[in-house]
Amino acid sequence: MPSAHSRNTTIVGAAGACVAAIGALKVAKDRKTGTRGFDLDDPPVPGSPEFGRLLESLAGSPVRHGNRVEVLKNGDQIFPSMVQAIESAQESIDFSTYIYWTGGPVITGFGEALVERAAAGVEVSILLDAVGSFVKIDHKLVERLRQAGARVEWFRPPHWYTLNKTNNRLHRRILIVDGHVGFTGGTGVGEEWTGDAQDPDHWRETHLRVEGPAVRDLVGGFQENWAETTGRILTGAHLPELSAFDDGIDVQVTRSSATKGSADVEELFYSAIAGARERLWVTTAFFVPPDAFVEALCASAGRGVDVRILVNGPEIDKEIVRRAGQRSYDRLMRGGVRIFEYQKTMLHAKTLLVDAAWASVGSNNFSNRSLALNSELAFSLSDERIVAQLEEHFHDDLTDSEEFDLAAWRNRPRRRRAVERVTTLVRDQF
Repeated sequence: MPSAHSRNTTIVGAAGACVAAIGALKVAKDRKTGTRGFDLDDPPVPGSPEFGRLLESLAGSPVRHGNRVEVLKNGDQIFPSMVQAIESAQESIDFSTYIYWTGGPVITGFGEALVERAAAGVEVSILLDAVGSFVKIDHKLVERLRQAGARVEWFRPPHWYTLNKTNNRLHRRILIVDGHVGFTGGTGVGEEWTGDAQDPDHWRETHLRVEGPAVRDLVGGFQENWAETTGRILTGAHLPELSAFDDGIDVQVTRSSATKGSADVEELFYSAIAGARERLWVTTAFFVPPDAFVEALCASAGRGVDVRILVNGPEIDKEIVRRAGQRSYDRLMRGGVRIFEYQKTMLHAKTLLVDAAWASVGSNNFSNRSLALNSELAFSLSDERIVAQLEEHFHDDLTDSEEFDLAAWRNRPRRRRAVERVTTLVRDQF
């Protein structure tokens, strides 16, 4: 008899083929969710009270006042902060991620901290995406976590009777400790996320540490997927009373749902693009914009907004996604949008900066998969100090990037154009 591990590995491998097949069948259906666009009459400026009310009405994202938010850049800042929080846990740890892979001492230390707290009696709830994590995770660690008392669950493992959901994955990255301290952004757990983006083996990332009322919304993001998977709703220590800080800032958490596709993140992005007055700076790992967003970005540049897109260059881990995104470069540059490709390593950060006082950091890429198919979470904030910090990071990343020139781009080899055209058949699945 094959082991449970080998049987499950075979199942996950088959799931990859299922995802591709289902994706091909669903392209027409899924495309309409991520490409329809919207008409906004007199769109409010992101960061204004009017924009907060708009987002609250569209996505049910309440404005939370009085939060402390810390920007964490790259693994050297991200993992020590998360591990410190885990080690301080007294009652509960809620953790969900798309990717949990193996790694060296830093990644091992992250897992050991979870094991130790579970063994100490802390209620540890871990939700891992069955497609993103299963093959590369250390399954001995999973067993140790369970033996220590942690509950480890797989989100939407592939079964023949759930094939309609196989293409909708858990892409949120959420860690909450004692219901008081939360982390979110783009970080996965793997050796690639350690270090300081110093070489191609260590990726560029942005994550957030949060305290205050907005942590309740991060718990809500975890609860949504946990309840579906386990049939259990978390209460008690997971939902403590949260007080606002006098020196805190306003934030909003926008969640999308991995069911038939959600427009919440789509509406957030579209409204932010429409409301930009001075600048719109996008950093994203995967940039495969639906047609409606290409038009919106060009319209924003056409009214004088400084629109810049920072995306992956040759170090991207999925070259086909890069080529699919390049299909839009000509239209964007003709519309006045500036495009930069990051050269140093894999760029995994996902940020959106609008004007001087509003930003969004999350798990969502600028592609149909994030806008319409996956469970995602975007954390938006209104604060000039933090936006200035993210602006500094953007400028630093530009020094390691190359800007595209429209004339040179139009002279690219015909074989590259052919590859770009071929990706049109599957670009809505990226």
